[in-house]
Amino acid sequence: MTTALHGVSKTFGPVAALCDLTLELRPGELTALLGPNGAGKTTALSLLLGLAAPTSGRVEVLGGDPRRPEIRARIGSMPQESAIPTGLTVREAVTLFASFYPAPLSVDRALALADLGSVAGRRAGQLSGGQKRRLAFALAVVGNPDLLLIDEPTTGMDAASRAAFWQAVGALKAQGRTILLTTHYLEEAEKVADRVLILSGGRMLAGGTPDHLRAGVRGARVSFCSGLSLAQLRGLPGVTDAALENGRAELHTDTPEDLLAALVRSGTAFDELEVTRATLEEAYLRLTSAV
Repeated sequence: MTTALHGVSKTFGPVAALCDLTLELRPGELTALLGPNGAGKTTALSLLLGLAAPTSGRVEVLGGDPRRPEIRARIGSMPQESAIPTGLTVREAVTLFASFYPAPLSVDRALALADLGSVAGRRAGQLSGGQKRRLAFALAVVGNPDLLLIDEPTTGMDAASRAAFWQAVGALKAQGRTILLTTHYLEEAEKVADRVLILSGGRMLAGGTPDHLRAGVRGARVSFCSGLSLAQLRGLPGVTDAALENGRAELHTDTPEDLLAALVRSGTAFDELEVTRATLEEAYLRLTSAV
């Protein structure tokens, strides 16, 4: 069942939040929607949730109109901020939200997915920031959604909570759920996303797998320890920038293979070699700064 924006534009008075935007989300796939503040990400989520109507174009969610109750019941949303009654316990909050849906997950299953079993009896107002984010995730998934929209999900989570969260999201994706993520943690998007869509000024700037987007950024960082001086490092073929600190060189080059071949041919002794291609963050910054 198709979930897509078809040539969608959305204006708020004289402000154009989205401009002829077309995108499709696929079952069993996690798509990361990235962009600077004001790019239109929140507007796109609002349209997919049926909280707003497009000025022009068409919004399709799970093959239907997201404003219809039967479609909305199949959508789970984890917003950046959740207004959860502070006097309810974690279990009571999840139980309440489960009652809103026709075929929810069991409360225990939702608590387990969010790694909240140990604090199920704690009141929401007593939770840490990371635990509140995990509760928001439990509330998003307890309805057993076919489409899951998660907005800046791991803010405030510690490393263990983030790992458990992404494991749970991976399990939902393996079940064929359609998942859309927005995040400013680009290293997370690079690890978990099947596809990345980059918005800027309400328009689609680029899209593809993380590998595809990284491949669009030429060059690499080459780092190693040696006895070469900074002048000698800058003289190696293809070096566009060089730094030297405590005997460790960090070089930028568009042709790392040529640089390393020349280094080997010179007979220079070196060790602790690292070659790093462009990251998704570098690709993102390159694309958005060019607009």
